Amino acid sequence: MDKNTNAMGTKKVMPLLISMSVPPMISMLIQALYNIVDSMYVARVSEDALTAVSLAYPLQNMILAVSCGFGIGLSACAARALGAKDDKEVTATANHGLIFCAVHWLLFVLAGIFLTRPFLSAFTDSPEILDMSCQYTQIVLFFSVGSMYHLYSEKLFQATGNMIMPMFFQGIGAIFNIILDPVLIFGWFGLPAMGVQGAAIATVAAQILAAVLSMGFFLKKCPSIKINFKGFRLDGAILKKIYTVGIPSAIMMAMPSILVAALNSVLVAFSATAIAVFGLYIKIQSFVYMPANGVVQGMRPIMSYNYGAGNKKRMKETLKASMEATGVIMLAGMLLFLMFPGFIMKLFDANEEMLKIGVPMLRVIAVGFLISTVGCVLSGAFEALGKGIQSLVISVLRQLVIIIPLAALLSKSMGLFGVWITFPIAELLAAFVGCVLYRHFMKHLKL
Repeated sequence: MDKNTNAMGTKKVMPLLISMSVPPMISMLIQALYNIVDSMYVARVSEDALTAVSLAYPLQNMILAVSCGFGIGLSACAARALGAKDDKEVTATANHGLIFCAVHWLLFVLAGIFLTRPFLSAFTDSPEILDMSCQYTQIVLFFSVGSMYHLYSEKLFQATGNMIMPMFFQGIGAIFNIILDPVLIFGWFGLPAMGVQGAAIATVAAQILAAVLSMGFFLKKCPSIKINFKGFRLDGAILKKIYTVGIPSAIMMAMPSILVAALNSVLVAFSATAIAVFGLYIKIQSFVYMPANGVVQGMRPIMSYNYGAGNKKRMKETLKASMEATGVIMLAGMLLFLMFPGFIMKLFDANEEMLKIGVPMLRVIAVGFLISTVGCVLSGAFEALGKGIQSLVISVLRQLVIIIPLAALLSKSMGLFGVWITFPIAELLAAFVGCVLYRHFMKHLKL
């Protein structure tokens, strides 16, 4: 592990970033492919089934937001401690993380029992859609323990500079999900056809498999971070360090849930088809943003390590390289959405009404992809530096503060186009604010 850790402080930045970004990029692409394939299968059940899964997205994404946000807090804390050669704090961080993952899971079980139906009933008058959505959501909430511990081990592996193991386990889980989806949804090999319930069971089964494998390897094959509860006591200082980054990160990742729920309340005034199409966009865009997030994941431990080591020059080099790599991905995604929106929509058996809504939607929103490079990278950089509030400000501007009220306003005079145009507007304003915040931070940074 010493070799990998030293590399974060000595190896040329761009090759280092690529080597640390490619594995999470691959795992993110696999995950994005799973999301798309999952929706393709569900769409073949019925448009109501697709709408039901789209309505479930906000609550389902909250699981990812909490587990990944908490994991990012763990990773940033552990990576800084590794850079500062503080083995005691590294162990304490891992210990606290193991306990609080279980706490988070129990909270989601309670949410599944008490919140699911009241929340989902606000977005549909169809009893059939509501029942399917509740069935799907409760399954993924009750068995969210797999997501919690998979991302726990993944983020701690990443803190050490090991990006291969997270990629491997993410890939296994996603591939297992893709294989299991049609078997359970359509009832292959003599099994009953379970529809959206089958999609949910396939999802949680894959997450649990990935968690078991990744935790097993983490406990045996990660010498730099050890679990040791001898003399353990809850430490408020450690928890503060974790949650200072983890809470803003979780809020940032929960923003799509809030955004989708808010925009669904706007889109319902147009049609249920508009909700289904927007739900598709949320999953389709992950095919662009997840690889970009892979670069950010590769950047975080490098930034955290060099911040802990006091190397300001390498911090600047890492940010520049991350901007360039992410920009290439976002440019490719923008061109794809602008040139082939009809083809993309037809992958999901889109009918004429869905095409009428979806094609202009993809083209308008895609305009903001390249601009979003700045906000995505700077938000990730602030997370790596332990500055969760600055990161949160950028993400709030990108996904909530501007889009929701502006969409509600413009939809009245410009229709659906008024909803879609708010996305590139928000990215532009968030990029400007992010640049101002980062320049201020670096100007006053004393290393």
